[in-house]
Amino acid sequence: MKRWSLVLAVVAVLTVPFIIAACGSTEEEAASPTPEATMAQKDIVDTAVEAGGFTSLVSAVQAAGLEETLRGEGPFTVFAPTDDAFAAVPQETLDALFADPSGALSEVLTYHVVPGKVMSTDLSDGMMAETVNGKSLEITVGDDGTVMVGGAKVVTADIETSNGVIHVIDTVLVP
Repeated sequence: MKRWSLVLAVVAVLTVPFIIAACGSTEEEAASPTPEATMAQKDIVDTAVEAGGFTSLVSAVQAAGLEETLRGEGPFTVFAPTDDAFAAVPQETLDALFADPSGALSEVLTYHVVPGKVMSTDLSDGMMAETVNGKSLEITVGDDGTVMVGGAKVVTADIETSNGVIHVIDTVLVP
C-alpha cells in the first residue's frame, strides 16, 4: 500500500505542472490585465489619444474646454468622428467652429455625446438618443446590421473606457 501511495505522489508531482499549463494561465498571467481591461482603465480622452485617428476630435475637445468633462466620472457615450471625418468638413466651416470654441464648436461636440453608457446592444432602429446639448440623434439599424447615428455610420462600436464608451463614426455630426 505504501508503494502505491508513493507512486501516486510522484505521478502527481510530475503531472501537476503540465495540467496547470494545459489549463491556460499561471497566477501571474491571471493577475495581469488584458489589453481590453487596460483600455477600459483609461478615460474617454486618453482612450481616443491612445487609439490614434482622433487627433482632430481631441484638439476640438481641448479648444472647446470639454477635456476635463470627458475625463470626468461620466458615464458618457461618445460618437467619435475620425480624423478622416473631420477632413471631409469644409475648411471654412472648421475655421468658423474653432473661432467660437465655447459656442458653436462646443455645440457640435456636445451633439456627439449622450449621457450614460449606451452599448451597441442597447441601440434599436428608430431610437432617439438625447445628446448633452439637448438635441436628439436618430438611430437606425439596417437589415444588414449597419448602425447609423444621425446620418453617420458606426464603423467601430463598444470601445469601453473607465467613464463610458466610444462608438467610432465616419462623419462629423452637425446639429
